[in-house]
Amino acid sequence: MAKSMTGYGRAESLSEGGKILVEIKSLNHRYLETSLRLPGALSPLELEVRKKINACFSRGKIEVAVRADANFILGKGSGLDLNVPLLRDYYALLCRMKAELNLKDDITLAMMTSFEDIFVSSGEGDLTDVWQKIEALLDEAIAALTLMREREGAVLCRDLVERISMVRQLLDSIDCRLPQVIAAYQKRLTERVKELMGDAAIDESRLMQEVAMMAEKSDTTEEIVRFRSHIGQFADMLRSNEAVGRKIDFLIQEMGREANTIGSKSNDAEISRIVIEIKSELARIREQGQNLE
Repeated sequence: MAKSMTGYGRAESLSEGGKILVEIKSLNHRYLETSLRLPGALSPLELEVRKKINACFSRGKIEVAVRADANFILGKGSGLDLNVPLLRDYYALLCRMKAELNLKDDITLAMMTSFEDIFVSSGEGDLTDVWQKIEALLDEAIAALTLMREREGAVLCRDLVERISMVRQLLDSIDCRLPQVIAAYQKRLTERVKELMGDAAIDESRLMQEVAMMAEKSDTTEEIVRFRSHIGQFADMLRSNEAVGRKIDFLIQEMGREANTIGSKSNDAEISRIVIEIKSELARIREQGQNLE
């Protein structure tokens, strides 16, 4: 079943090493766009996080945020240190803010460690252990996000199935209407010729020739066959587990072209009205389909 592009996933871990929180939010986007927010000390892990996201998603604007306590970031073997000059600058600014605004709040360790860029790489050790813990939480958050996208995708697909079914019924109405249009044209033409010819004999073969020419000009059999084929492909795509959003968008464009051709060939008010209904429904389907991955 096709998946939605919107969703949210979260995972956290609390241990002696501190608290780690991973959040992932996904929004609609034409392509895959990933934005990351990591503590400065964990910036070397950015490439690994991006690889993980790229392996799991193909479309959508993915926002990943990783938050970790100082104890976790400065754990044993992390190869991290404090940016002391920057830390002092932050402290000086907080003291100034406290004096300027006459604040009574204390400047605490928790407040100071909220500035993520105070942690820097010391050039020693590695982040292997840190990455293993973050990767496990990232997998959990991705699973939660994927589940939400699947559930929303199922709702979207049910709506799209109903709408494309309505388009199919409208197309069937046009197909049934065409013989009536030809018969009505023949009747109008015969009456008009009789009105002009009076009691003179009517050339039936010439009359049938004109009707045949009109029928050929207004024949939309090819367009209707292609349209029905597109509808079948559309239904197959909705059942697919692959990312089909861009394919569906292209398919809706092709259906729109067929509808336009049917409308231009028709010389019947009722068919023109049905074509307008089809195009209106296709616009709704396209808008809804843009939510799919």
